Amino acid sequence: MKIISYNVNGIRAALNKGFLDWLKSVNADVVCLQEIKAMEDQLDVTIFEEAGYTYHYWFSAQKKGYSGVAILSKIKPNHVEYGTGIASMDFEGRNLRADFDGVSVMSLYLPSGTNDARLQHKFDYMDMFQVYINELKKDIPNLIICGDYNICHEEIDIHNPKGLSNVSGFLPVERTWIGAFINNGFIDSFRHFNKEPDNYTWWSYRANSRNNNKGWRLDYGMVSKPLQEKLKRSVILSDAVHSDHCPILIEIED
Repeated sequence: MKIISYNVNGIRAALNKGFLDWLKSVNADVVCLQEIKAMEDQLDVTIFEEAGYTYHYWFSAQKKGYSGVAILSKIKPNHVEYGTGIASMDFEGRNLRADFDGVSVMSLYLPSGTNDARLQHKFDYMDMFQVYINELKKDIPNLIICGDYNICHEEIDIHNPKGLSNVSGFLPVERTWIGAFINNGFIDSFRHFNKEPDNYTWWSYRANSRNNNKGWRLDYGMVSKPLQEKLKRSVILSDAVHSDHCPILIEIED
C-alpha cells in the first residue's frame, strides 16, 4: 500500500497549480489531505473519481474556507470515522480515519499556535488527542497517522533551531509532547529510514525560504509499532510545489 499525505493549503488553489496531474502521476493507493479549506459541495469531486479515487471522504471545518481534512482512496474502506467524537476538536475538521483490511489510516491536521488563545487550544488538542489515540490503539493496533502535526521534533527538523526555539511549532513543550507521542508506540517513519539534516516539509512564503531550503519538518507519517516489519519506505516529495508544504509518502507491505 502506497500512502501519500499532503497539506495542500487549499485544495482549490492546489488544483489550479496542477495538483490533479501530479496526483495521477504519483499513483498512490490512499491520499490524506489536510487544510483543504473547502466543503465537498464546493468541489467537482468527479475529477478525483476520474483520477482513480473512487472513494473519497471529506471532513470540513464548520467555518468556510478554513482547515479541513480529506482521504482519497482507490481501495474501498471497511469503515470511515469522521472526527474523534470530541466536540472541541471536531468543529475544525481535523481528524478523518479510513479502516482497511489490516491497517487504518488517519489524516490529521493538528492546530497551529498563532497566538496565545490558539496556542492554548493547540495544547488542549494535543492532550486530548493523546488520550484518544491511547484508547483507539487498543481496538486498532495497526494505525498510521499521517498529516501536519505543526511541530518539529528535533533540532535536525528545523533550519534555525536556536533562533526559533521560542516560536510555536518548536517550543520545548511541543517537542516534548511529540517525542512522548512517538515513544508511546509509534515510529516516525521518515526518521526510521533517513537521519540526514536539511529535510523539510514546510517553507514560509517569505524571504525566498523554499529556494534557500530554510524549512521546517512539520508533516509526519507516524506508523504504529506493530506495523514496523511491514514498513518499506518513507520519503519527502519536495519536488511537489502546489502548496507551502510538500507531500510525504509511506509504503507498507499489504
